[in-house]
Order: sequence, then structure tokens, then C-alpha cells
Amino acid sequence: MIEPGERQTTFEEQSRRIKHILSRNNQAIFVAEADGKLNGYLSAAGGDFRRNRNCAHIIVGILQAFAGQGIGTKLFSDSERWARENGIHRLELTVMAHNERAVGLYQKMGYKIEGIKKDSLLVNGSYVDEYYMAKLLA
Repeated sequence: MIEPGERQTTFEEQSRRIKHILSRNNQAIFVAEADGKLNGYLSAAGGDFRRNRNCAHIIVGILQAFAGQGIGTKLFSDSERWARENGIHRLELTVMAHNERAVGLYQKMGYKIEGIKKDSLLVNGSYVDEYYMAKLLA
């Protein structure tokens, strides 16, 4: 989502954000690392109100050099286990429709396309659609 140079977050700001996320039982961050270096993450942000606390929005990122190595599958499995333990019923995300690798991973993990957000993002001078995807937990 974020292009190079767009995020100007200091270490202190990021540390505060992480502490805030981890202070709530309906929010979490999962990381994948190798040799002490971050190669992927998944964050789950639950709602702020009684009516939407049971729903968490997922944001995931995996460095391209580590794609296809099972990291995404592991992150999603761990986050789903956490969600079930913390009363989360719905996991949702958005993904650029042309990102076939990501869409395939999400579908493999049980996410379904619920809708299309037309011309949602401007990427390299062209508008692209996003899929709304979600998974309901029993």
C-alpha cells in the first residue's frame, strides 16, 4: 500500500503504536523473522466499539524475497488461532484484485471475496480495483 518514502515514522512513534496495539485483547501483531531480520508481519486490528469488537481487519506484508515459502500461511494460521482465543468472529481484509498470489493465499486460508471496490487505488498511474475479503470463524 505504502510507496517508498511515504512513511516517515520515528522509532519512538512506532514503539508507541505497537504498545497501544498490544494493550488491547482484540488487536495483535505477528512477525516472521530469519537470522534476526523481519521478513513478514500480520497485524489484526479489532473494532473499538461493542458492536465491532468481534471483527478484526487484517494487514499483511511479506518481503518479496521470502514469498512462496509458507510464511503467509503460518502468519494466517497463528492469527486465526489468536482470533478464536480472543472472541474474534470475523477476519477481513482488502487486496488489489490483480495480486493473484495474495488472493490465492487468502482463498487457501478460507477467505471469500465479498465485493469489489472499483478504481480504489492509483498505482503507477493506473487505477486498480480492490477485493473485500473475509473469513467467518465458527
